[in-house]
Amino acid sequence: MISKEEVDRLEPFQARSIIEQLRKGSVPIDYVPLFTVGRQNWLTFIEDDLEHYIGQGGSKVRFISGDYGDGKTHFMSVIRHLAMEKGFAVSFVVLTREVPIHKFEIVYQTIVRQLQGDFQGTGIRNMLVAWLETLELTPIQAQKNKSQKNKSQKDEAQKIRVALADEFRNIQGMDINFANALIALVNNRFAPFPPEEEEKRDADREVLLHWFEGGKVTKRELKPFQIYEFLNKANSKQLMNSLILFLRHIGHQGLILLLDEMETVMAQSASIRNAAYENVRLLIDNSESSQYLHIFFSIIPDILMSEKGFKSYDALWSRIRSIGESGKLNYRGVLVDIHQTPLKTNELVELGRCLRTIHGISYRWDPKDLVNDELMEKICVNQKRMGVISEVRLFIKQLINILDMAEQGQAPEDMDMGRQIVETRREMEAEKIEQMQPSWDD
Repeated sequence: MISKEEVDRLEPFQARSIIEQLRKGSVPIDYVPLFTVGRQNWLTFIEDDLEHYIGQGGSKVRFISGDYGDGKTHFMSVIRHLAMEKGFAVSFVVLTREVPIHKFEIVYQTIVRQLQGDFQGTGIRNMLVAWLETLELTPIQAQKNKSQKNKSQKDEAQKIRVALADEFRNIQGMDINFANALIALVNNRFAPFPPEEEEKRDADREVLLHWFEGGKVTKRELKPFQIYEFLNKANSKQLMNSLILFLRHIGHQGLILLLDEMETVMAQSASIRNAAYENVRLLIDNSESSQYLHIFFSIIPDILMSEKGFKSYDALWSRIRSIGESGKLNYRGVLVDIHQTPLKTNELVELGRCLRTIHGISYRWDPKDLVNDELMEKICVNQKRMGVISEVRLFIKQLINILDMAEQGQAPEDMDMGRQIVETRREMEAEKIEQMQPSWDD
């Protein structure tokens, strides 16, 4: 967890933004470290894999399993922070109606548009622009002047571009279309263009960037750049591998893909489920033929056990049926079972202290005496008695409600904790039902 000093430095608006997001059941991504407690065993082994396996050329798929409210999304956000600290590029994709897993091209487009790493902004477009800006610091482009050195500068710049083109084409495993697209982007930016063709330069650049984003462009538009394919299922493996090779080229350790809310597919029709599970199988296949790649899927336990889950699609089930069969926790295994490793009372209280401080900053009051550690322990006892101790979201929502009421003058001892748990849980169940509605069939 982030230090108390860092929490204390939050501005009231920042603190209130965090509280409002928590009311909705999510943690703002930028503030994930504030709420990172527990699950240390899982994180230790994931960190070890990142450093000593994925970063050395390995690849792996993991499934993060937990019920609604267990903190799967938060845990994936922690992995995102950890991976970026280790120098990996990361793409965090939430599978929704707009990003349905059964439509692979849309998933791929979202992966590259959600890409983050050692560059400003988000997405492959920003990454490529940042890379071109670093090249600008080299003699790859002749300076526009009328000195006698101008011709020699142009010749030197041309040699550098040719050498760079040869380098990309000779990277083992690099798809020739991807390499040619990079070369075309370099030439578009740095090769001399007549002034009257500047508009064409801009249009060509947009075509190339759109291609990198997985967008549909015509073969006629691509032909001048010696690009003969655009994204489809058949070439997705090559394009993904090429992206990873390029990320390595510009200094990243590899690529981490985080695909959240996979379980929503179970509410869809059989045809959509089958298409979705086929794409999961495809991503697993991609990882097995890749290097420097780690893919995480978040799931609920039902997706491993239900007849509408993975077992309904033989081509996928035959690959993953052994996940979690032993029933024992294997921190190095494929299944990250956070439902079976709930936060302990002392960890929830630690989380509660952080939340209490943020609530105090947000509404400019001191809640420490009214909402003390003993009260937070009592919340945990009540939840445990009702069999819901693992539901981190329930703890957070209930604590925010208690802090709200205490700030408005109601003494915590006068609050009905049991009733609050029932009401909060009912609210969460409604959220879960809404989330699982089969909207992709529309």
